[in-house]
Amino acid sequence: MSFVSVRGLNKSFTVGSQRIHVLRDLDLDVPAAEMLAIVGASGVGKSTLLHLLGGLDRPDREPTARILHEGRALDGLSARGLDDFRAGHVGFIFQFYHLFPELTVLDNVVIAAMVRAGASYASVRAQARARAAALLDTAGLGHRLRHRPSELSGGERQRVAIARALINRPEVLLADEPTGNLDRATGRRILEFLEGVRARERTTVVMVTHDPSIAERADRVVTLEDGRLARPA
Repeated sequence: MSFVSVRGLNKSFTVGSQRIHVLRDLDLDVPAAEMLAIVGASGVGKSTLLHLLGGLDRPDREPTARILHEGRALDGLSARGLDDFRAGHVGFIFQFYHLFPELTVLDNVVIAAMVRAGASYASVRAQARARAAALLDTAGLGHRLRHRPSELSGGERQRVAIARALINRPEVLLADEPTGNLDRATGRRILEFLEGVRARERTTVVMVTHDPSIAERADRVVTLEDGRLARPA
């Protein structure tokens, strides 16, 4: 059984009076600990697929549509169930970091653990802060814990965002153009950091990228065309 499995996935949006079909009867399997790169032209649904895999959006209601994470089905989960799933099992990395400018680097990472723990955060606060500091040290930012995001470079901000995505020990990292806002050299360093994380924590990584040099370093590359995965040539 694949770690992440998608069957018969459809997603469409209504724009005015027009129905736009983005994903059509899509099937995808991702083994545990694989780094998968999804490529394709702009607007073909790469980010939409990532959002569906992470429970940020719901697919069209189709009898055969299923998204499974290690056998857990996302279809049918309540909004609260999806919140709990995302907090406990999925880490998200976006192109534009989404850090809180008023918080320190350390607190930007810790906040994900705070959200997951909710009212019981006080009992895990020390452990969460220790893990956040360790992740940031691994990212080469151990000397930046008290800095604000505005004091960091783009590559440093992305490493903070990756540490935040990792603090709850997710089973899957979903990365949407994680190097798209960075220069080529910095992007390579970010990918090397992700590769190291995956090796240490055996995390499954699904990454959307437009950069062929980034995609070729993944274990496998799939191309999205017309809402479906293109067959290998």
